[in-house]
Amino acid sequence: MRLEDCLVPVWPAPPNVRALVTTRAGGVSVAPWDSLNLGDHVGDDPQAVAENRHRLRAHLPAAPVWLRQVHGTACVDAATAAPGSEADAVVTRTSGAVCAVLTADCLPVLLCNDAGTVVAAAHAGWRGLAAGVIESAVAAMAVPGESLMAWLGPAIGP
Repeated sequence: MRLEDCLVPVWPAPPNVRALVTTRAGGVSVAPWDSLNLGDHVGDDPQAVAENRHRLRAHLPAAPVWLRQVHGTACVDAATAAPGSEADAVVTRTSGAVCAVLTADCLPVLLCNDAGTVVAAAHAGWRGLAAGVIESAVAAMAVPGESLMAWLGPAIGP
């Protein structure tokens, strides 16, 4: 995986807030998951997923806590959540911690405050949006709403 294969959000986040969205390029998974599949729940070879995650990790300040996403509204803290925690949003106030969500056709929503002291990522499919996953992430951030900014990532649409 190369950073050139990723999408880098263009938004007015503070310089200490960094984000990227992977594409399918640069991994080892074979069809139909080719190539950079990071999901361990879709039937791909577990060793391929582990290698793909290893390749991504080389570009991150810390290992992400991979969530078990269920199209719900739970939000966990990246600094304290256990791997496999059931949640569709993740927040942190810890510098260097990585908030990560997996999306295919769902919408990744990245959030931060204008000081860059708290960030969040939400996996927002229609069920999660309708149920309030973004509201849950914002509540977990516990900062004034007027200090927040959001970046909406790539998602499927008509």
